[in-house]
Amino acid sequence: MKRVCLVALLAGIGMTGQIAFAAALAVRVVGLDGAAVADAAVVADPMAKAIPNKRASAIVEQRDRELIPYLTIVRSGTAIEFPNRDPIKHHLYSFSPAKPFEIKLYAGKPMQPVIFDKPGEVALGCNIHDWMEAYVYVVDSPYFAKTGASGEATLEGIPPGQYQVRLWHPRLKRPLAPRQLTLSDDSHKLDLVLDVAPRIAKVKPPADASQY
Repeated sequence: MKRVCLVALLAGIGMTGQIAFAAALAVRVVGLDGAAVADAAVVADPMAKAIPNKRASAIVEQRDRELIPYLTIVRSGTAIEFPNRDPIKHHLYSFSPAKPFEIKLYAGKPMQPVIFDKPGEVALGCNIHDWMEAYVYVVDSPYFAKTGASGEATLEGIPPGQYQVRLWHPRLKRPLAPRQLTLSDDSHKLDLVLDVAPRIAKVKPPADASQY
């Protein structure tokens, strides 16, 4: 059963002495089998006026011939750095419509970050190591979080108002319709079920420092 429960939450006191209230949204995501789903993006989209965007940055690193983290959620306009921590070169790319780009064979840190300026899902890969994969999910809302191994995520500091809460996952099999919620200066909780395919481990050969 899906449930929504409310618990009072005081967000803080403003600089002017007035009480500033905000909502918190705790979400637990499970699969059709009831198991916790990690790496699900939880986004609360305001149904009222747009929220001004602020400059932000993020990092997706290449370490031990893997892209880490598997999923990164950012707001549109975010600059992402792609440092290569390995002693070998990588060739990073994406063909996704939301952000096609390519950083050819390189080591260390690229001189310029990549600006993710369009909402959507972006699949990342390495042209040298086929098993390397990761995803960037770009959203317009500043209110988002990613589920951990427990399938839980919490969005905090949300101004009271009406929102559409939606989920996305890199291995999503069937989209879940957004849930419309009116968030007050309280804590809200949602239990949601998502149809997600299992992650299949790709073959990763032993490292060879003499090769890319």
